[in-house]
Amino acid sequence: MTAEITKNPTGYTATFDRYFEHSPDRVWQLLTDNHKIHRWFSGLQMEEEGESGHLTLDMGHGKKKELPITEYKKGEVLAYEWGEDHVRFELSPDGQGTRVKMAETLPDITSETPKDVAGWHVALDIMEAILDGHGIERSSEWERWYPEYKRLFESMGVDFA
Repeated sequence: MTAEITKNPTGYTATFDRYFEHSPDRVWQLLTDNHKIHRWFSGLQMEEEGESGHLTLDMGHGKKKELPITEYKKGEVLAYEWGEDHVRFELSPDGQGTRVKMAETLPDITSETPKDVAGWHVALDIMEAILDGHGIERSSEWERWYPEYKRLFESMGVDFA
């Protein structure tokens, strides 16, 4: 199922609502432990955890982009800047597992937006696969979801021409 895309006064929000059959602690580790982060998002790294902390994204060729943490509640909420966008993960216990709500706030829609949102979709799929102990093919999954997101944004009147 695709993310829910909503228009708001400052742009758009892509919201993913997932359920992982694993404890909030195990899911939190995927978001904050670099050994685990690198398994689902190569190049993303927690540099300093906490309210005044930040992550970095390796842009290649020795360049890193700093991603300041904008909201932090250990084990529950991790939010950070993502270029012009903003990403927020919220974890809550749900039965034996964890409800994961991930939202990307998008001030502008560009031709890159469906690619980015499809990338987050696949990243969440990869997180679940890691927790479940099996593999997933990142590029084939992305190729499956990117056209879906492109159509979704186009159905909202966004023209990528």
